[in-house]
Amino acid sequence: MIRVLFVCLGNICRSPMAEAVLRSKVEKAGLANQIEIDSAGTGDWHIGEPPHEGTADILLKQNISTDGIKARQVKEADLLHFQYVVAMDAGNLGELHEMAGINPTTSISRLMDYVSGSEIEDVPDPYFEGNFKEVYEMVDAGCEKLLEHIRKEEGI
Repeated sequence: MIRVLFVCLGNICRSPMAEAVLRSKVEKAGLANQIEIDSAGTGDWHIGEPPHEGTADILLKQNISTDGIKARQVKEADLLHFQYVVAMDAGNLGELHEMAGINPTTSISRLMDYVSGSEIEDVPDPYFEGNFKEVYEMVDAGCEKLLEHIRKEEGI
């Protein structure tokens, strides 16, 4: 089983959006029995909460389910369990690298790293800006390229 974990700050906007989008793409590709997807936050403010209303609304418009998604905090064990740990921005990336130490056993990257030629490195946090449509477009593009990368790397 290939395991992917998306990480943002509070795990109610960007990372659950990416979880739902990639899950939808994986299901459409017929790979649901080969790829497990989850999300978590570096902070603990929203543990147990469903995705933010803005995230839920934009995903509903795209016919993408958020069923079963609840906020949780990333833990060190995640860095052993997941092969792909994908941060939404540099701040989350730094925290994950710090958590992993000097010898990470998993791939830790930013979502936009998979979008070649992108001038944008970080997926902005829509919690403060309300720019859920823009964030969705970035997440959708990033998840498409991430899935292509996984399929190539893992031979599926």
